[in-house]
Amino acid sequence: MGRCFSPVAASAARLLRPMLLLPGIVLFAACGGKTPPAPAALPAPAFATVVVQPVAGAAERELDGTVEAVNQATVAAQTAGRVSEILYDVNDFVPAGAVLLKIRSIGQRAELDQAEAALSEAEAREAEARARYERIAAMYERKVVSRAQFDQALAERDASLARLNAARAAVASATEGVAWTEVRAPYAGIITARKVRVGETVAPGTPLISGYSLEKLRVTVDIPQSLVEQVRLRKKAAVHVGGRRIDASKVTIFPEADPLSNTFRARVELPANAADLYPGMYVKVGFVTGETSRLLVPRTAVITRSEVTGIYVVAPDNRVSLRQVRLGHSFGSAAGAEQVEVLAGLSAGERVALDPVAAARAD
Repeated sequence: MGRCFSPVAASAARLLRPMLLLPGIVLFAACGGKTPPAPAALPAPAFATVVVQPVAGAAERELDGTVEAVNQATVAAQTAGRVSEILYDVNDFVPAGAVLLKIRSIGQRAELDQAEAALSEAEAREAEARARYERIAAMYERKVVSRAQFDQALAERDASLARLNAARAAVASATEGVAWTEVRAPYAGIITARKVRVGETVAPGTPLISGYSLEKLRVTVDIPQSLVEQVRLRKKAAVHVGGRRIDASKVTIFPEADPLSNTFRARVELPANAADLYPGMYVKVGFVTGETSRLLVPRTAVITRSEVTGIYVVAPDNRVSLRQVRLGHSFGSAAGAEQVEVLAGLSAGERVALDPVAAARAD
């Protein structure tokens, strides 16, 4: 009698048939197949390489800061008069001592002429009184004149000398008044605001021109209360801007906290003539808080293609490949070469090419 199979059983048999053949295929492959040989190592690269190792250094905590000028001021008028000429305007660089603007000086020069005339008169009267005193003193020694006449001559001499000194002081004051009609820059810097126009009348104390100097800059930072003791203990910091690192020359922490933000204001002094920094710029400030280790590579080993930053890595078999990396801040070295921190994409012990151009030819 024949067997009957349901449609479900027939379908299951068809599904199991390939699975029953699979062990035989695997066994055949294990018995007859061969493992492909490992690729042979390439010759040693002709370019210089270096093995990356962790480098001990200072741990930093980065905070936001604002650049400001140490020397910034508004020059005010020291004499009254009408503005006759303005020699510099906003955004102009001004050398130290340069004349910024001029004030009409007719009145001041008239006072100077009057003071000089009074000085000439005082000099003549003082010379006359001194000569008369010398004659009376000589006669007094010979008992020719009385003591009263001698005392009168002495008093006239002293009075004329006092008037002479007063006249000299008046000339000095008038000379200074004339000098004040030429307003000069107290230091070299950049004009940031002009507060008067030609023809305006000014009085002593009237603001004229504002500016700042770029020779001395500092960064103001608000340090959280939880971090201030670590910063105060070491007082070392660096400003990071545009991929550059500028070590601070001095760190000053104010002795009181802001009651609203619970932060301490700090001033980070920068070395003289710090390049490419201007008041008002936003920068990152790294305060030293302890010790850490970093992976540093020479800046010359880094290559940028479009928006990808990479380093050529040499494998143990001497094969060269371009590895995308994420960089941190730059650091100096004892040899003077700039080093850059690798945050991701590279591990300690790997070998990198120092010349990316030569490594690209071998890639």
